[in-house]
This record gives sequence, structure tokens and C-alpha cells, in this order.
Amino acid sequence: MEQTRNEVELCGTVAAPPSFSHENHSVSFYCVPLRVERLSGQLDTLPVLVRAPLPPCLAEGASVHVLGQLRSFNNKSGCGSRLVLTVYAASMEPWNGKPINRVLLTGTLCKPPVLRRTPLGRSICDVMLAVGRRYSRADYLPVIVWGQLAQSVSRRKVGEPLGVEGRFQSRIYTKVVDGVPQQRTAYEVSVMHLTDEPEEEP
Repeated sequence: MEQTRNEVELCGTVAAPPSFSHENHSVSFYCVPLRVERLSGQLDTLPVLVRAPLPPCLAEGASVHVLGQLRSFNNKSGCGSRLVLTVYAASMEPWNGKPINRVLLTGTLCKPPVLRRTPLGRSICDVMLAVGRRYSRADYLPVIVWGQLAQSVSRRKVGEPLGVEGRFQSRIYTKVVDGVPQQRTAYEVSVMHLTDEPEEEP
């Protein structure tokens, strides 16, 4: 199995004009919210990071195809989640097909998996996956696994490799700060398949 893999493919609609994010080594980066529809009809609005010069296909309402990687960084502002996820766009082109949201990750478990149950009794396992990249850096990516796969992943140990295929999704939740409820958005990878388990014999 590959020790490191980080591939994201998104096809969706630009939800708002690009906004300046930051500058690194004299290169400007912009954040673009991309709206991707699920099969259920629910919409995920996902942050995509694009480097300058911006491609001409980034007009609000335009449909685009993004290939890139999932990245994480620590939010030091004190507001919102401490771990911030975004899709770094290696390429972006116009698109006129169906929505696509596909993530392939191979990394290492960096925390013990946490197995729990939803109010409806369905098994769910929370995983933090460390996926290496260049210059000895790593992205720390929250992953959720459902059902029988959750039971399987919950038995794995810290330091073991894990390969998954799923989608990048957004989830709105409420957090109470100083007695005041605040609506916030969390981002995570929801797993459909494990890519490192042997296929069952017929």
C-alpha cells in the first residue's frame, strides 16, 4: 500500500467571488467557496485555495472542475475551529457535467480511533489521519467512518497506516461561547470505502 496519498477531485459551483487569503514567498492565495451537491440533494460549501494569477473561470455561479489536495493548518485567531481544512487547487477548469466530490487519502493514524453511536444507534468512528507532504510536513485530517467499517477501523492502533476513499463535507453545529450559542461549520472526510483492506473472496 502507498504510504502517502492525498488526492481531491471536486466539481461544483463557485458560491462567491474569490477573497484574498494570504501571501507566501511573494505569491498571493485566494479562498473560493465551492458549492457541491450530494446525491441526497444536500449542499456542501467547501473552501478552495487558489494561487494567483486566478483562472478566468472563477466567476460567481460558474461551474468548475478542481484537482488538488486536502490541506490543514492551525487557526491562531482564537475564533472557530483550531484545525482549519481547505482544498489546495493544483488545477481548475470550466465544467459542464455532474457534481463530483471524491477524496483519496493514505496516511497514518495519529490518535486512537474513537468509536461511538449516533442517537439512531448507528456506529461511527472518529479518526485523525496524518498525511505526509514535502519538506517533512504533514496534514492532519479529521475522518469519520460509518457502520461496519467503523467497527473495523476502531480496532486499529496509533501509527498504523490507513487508506480511505470518501468525500469532503461540511457540517454546521452550534457551540456555546460565554453563554451565547454560535453557529459554526466543521469540515471532515466522510469515508465510503477503505482502500487498504483485501477484497473478500467469492
